Amino acid sequence: MPDTPENQAEYPQPRSQKPGIGFPLARLVAILGGSTGALLDLNLGAYRGKGTGEHGLLRPMMENFQAGDVVLGDGYYASFFLMADLIQRGVDAVFPLHGARDCDFRRGHRLGKKDHLVQWMKPQRPAWMDQEMYESYPERLTIRELEVQIQRAGFRTESRVLATTFLKPKETTREELAALYDYRWWVELDLRSIKQVMHMDILHAKTPEMVRKEIWAHLLAYNLIRKVMAQAAAVHGKNPRRLSFKLALQTVESFRQAGAFSESRGACYKQLLWVIASQPVSDRPGRREPRRVKRRPKPFARLQKRREVYRREMVAA
Repeated sequence: MPDTPENQAEYPQPRSQKPGIGFPLARLVAILGGSTGALLDLNLGAYRGKGTGEHGLLRPMMENFQAGDVVLGDGYYASFFLMADLIQRGVDAVFPLHGARDCDFRRGHRLGKKDHLVQWMKPQRPAWMDQEMYESYPERLTIRELEVQIQRAGFRTESRVLATTFLKPKETTREELAALYDYRWWVELDLRSIKQVMHMDILHAKTPEMVRKEIWAHLLAYNLIRKVMAQAAAVHGKNPRRLSFKLALQTVESFRQAGAFSESRGACYKQLLWVIASQPVSDRPGRREPRRVKRRPKPFARLQKRREVYRREMVAA
């Protein structure tokens, strides 16, 4: 796959950082289903180098998007080429406007207060794209830019400018787009479930190949739990997004240890689905969590020799 992400030609890129403690060794780009939280696809790449940008990792997974889908993401994905690809597939998108792109509501076709249609012009051809592919893209895109107000109890009202392919304000109102973008918080909850509840935040493999296997093993288990949650929601008429992932994981583990986790054992499996669906997560509107790390390093030196060596040193001292 070609290397650099397409928006390098559109937005200035940060200076390269020296490798060291605290920098990740790999980059993951995942597509998560909005209705169930299941992992639809994932691409894994090195932290830096050719083909490691988020756009470069997303591009091979574009086949997952079908006509009629709606894609939510952060501002990094609000680029000309990705928007053009989604429009060509009949897929709608809602992204925050990239900070490097100017937004002037005095220009374009006015749809309402701080709501307009603008023309995004095709940027220069990026290095990874050949001339034939570049010429296949349109010269301009019609994009709707609008400002939405994010109101949460106990916090100041925040303003955010969204870029979207929903162009008709009578069919898709400002309030509906603001509520739709709020659903992106589900992605953060799903990633928390994968990294914290599934304990994938710390990997124990020692080689790149085993690290990949460990990651995919975690994700396979994650999707199996999501499948059981979707079954429980369908049987008991619940919204799968209102069910607790941690409760589902603990319930499945309890039934497995008791030897009762099997779809062939109808009565036991029905009981498992009932337990998962019986305690839905309460509605917590406007929830916000701090982006802080809870795990703290231990104040001890690293074990870099055999224990017997340290024991002899302790005796000698």
